[in-house]
Amino acid sequence: MVEQESFQMVSSILKNSRLVLVYLPKSYSKLESKRYPVLYMHDGQNVFQDRDAIGGISLGLEEYVEKNDIDVIIVAIDQVVEERKNEYCPWVSGEFVREFTGNSDSYGGKGEQYIEFIEFIVQELKPTSDSNYRTISDNRLITIYAACKYPHLLRTIICLSSSFCPNQEEIEKLIDESDLTLIESIYLDCGTNEAGEGTQLSDEFIKSNQIIYRKLKDKIPNTRFVVFQDAEHSYSFFKRRKRELFLSLQKK
Repeated sequence: MVEQESFQMVSSILKNSRLVLVYLPKSYSKLESKRYPVLYMHDGQNVFQDRDAIGGISLGLEEYVEKNDIDVIIVAIDQVVEERKNEYCPWVSGEFVREFTGNSDSYGGKGEQYIEFIEFIVQELKPTSDSNYRTISDNRLITIYAACKYPHLLRTIICLSSSFCPNQEEIEKLIDESDLTLIESIYLDCGTNEAGEGTQLSDEFIKSNQIIYRKLKDKIPNTRFVVFQDAEHSYSFFKRRKRELFLSLQKK
């Protein structure tokens, strides 16, 4: 069986605590000298099992990792549900998204909090994981923002259905200004029906991702972008892409 551990990580950076779930591969307790790559994931409640997931549907990684004998440590950090939309948008939503939604209401902009969250991962959680588990330094994380801020610490970036639209202008600028030469690979994907079949927002979602992909591809040749036909922006569709999520790990 896959081993699971959990702990509350008290953060001096965030000035709060986050529940952290750690999954260890089946071989971890048997091969005492072996070290493992680490996959750090946001939205920890939605990573492993449906019973814990917000909305009742998770990525189902516990079953997938066990079934496919994938030798990776997974560290999942719980989200703060009421602040998720604001925390995951480092800047206030911009003109790109307002043009095609017709909605002048702004959200996001908790840049300092989001930066603090990333710093929590790389400055507090990662050292804790490295000291308590047999990890190797070749780490993966889901977020382009983190890649730009900490390219010397993160080697592989994996993004499922990333909504760049609200901060399109700023994330483009950040990529342009960032030195990403140490990043080894980036994987991006999205569906054709992210906001519903035949909607302008779904078309703009793909357009947004394509712009980010081209910018990243210019800097990191090993960048992939996959569009899934008829896929929507929900965990019912995200969980079907587990193979893509682990493809870079399995190649290594």
